[in-house]
Amino acid sequence: MTASPIPLRPETEAPALTTLQPPGWKKPKGYANGMAGRGTVVMTGGLIGWDENEVLAEGFVPQVEQILRNILAVLGEAGAGPEHVARLTWYVRSVDTYRASLAELGPVYRRVMGRHFPAMALVGVADLVEPGALVEIEATAIVPDAA
Repeated sequence: MTASPIPLRPETEAPALTTLQPPGWKKPKGYANGMAGRGTVVMTGGLIGWDENEVLAEGFVPQVEQILRNILAVLGEAGAGPEHVARLTWYVRSVDTYRASLAELGPVYRRVMGRHFPAMALVGVADLVEPGALVEIEATAIVPDAA
């Protein structure tokens, strides 16, 4: 069953989300400390780096790219896009692998999500349910109410 799309604001209206940056804090790179918005809250489950046929991408960075694409596909069912993502929570089997992949992750992230950097958390975990999954990401988005 496909959800009917939620009407989006015209491009000329104010953005759906506001970045929360306390005065005097150093601006984070690649994420926000907090986000605020009003509208319909859309959440994904923890998504992994497999395609619609459940074929898992090989390697950490390819899995992240597929996950981000999967997130956008799920959010699209509610009329949401990358600009509506308020939070991403990453669960990684190896924080060291994540750190070693940062130079590659930036361009991949921007290619899929653009220059929208929501609040993010990264959690190192012992394992994930799906064998071969190296990372799992949950998303929370806020689609603005129609004017």
